Amino acid sequence: MSAPDITAPGAAIAPPTSAAPANPARGETTLTLAGQAMTVRPSFAALVAAEQEVGPLFALVETAAAGKLTLADTVALIFHCLVDKPGDMTRSSLGDAIVSAGITVLTPVLQTLLGQILKGL
Repeated sequence: MSAPDITAPGAAIAPPTSAAPANPARGETTLTLAGQAMTVRPSFAALVAAEQEVGPLFALVETAAAGKLTLADTVALIFHCLVDKPGDMTRSSLGDAIVSAGITVLTPVLQTLLGQILKGL
């Protein structure tokens, strides 16, 4: 069975224009949804934008450690940290694609992001 075409009309996510591999030395990781790999980088600007929306990042890490991180906060953090988002990607389409893939797809991405928040880049 082939992966769904996320570039088709009405698809949740269009592929990114550049598919440079994630660079772990920069704190990057890869999120793969519907066969499309996207780089997630917790840059200063991305983390500031996420913090303005979800609140203090240290509190977010504590919430995650307590097992109480919401899907909405998770999607917000990842959305802000995506590199080269497709122009038509919305937070809603990202959330839909994550739910469609199963939220366990986020585990390695969250481990990397939350680790980078704690130790710095």
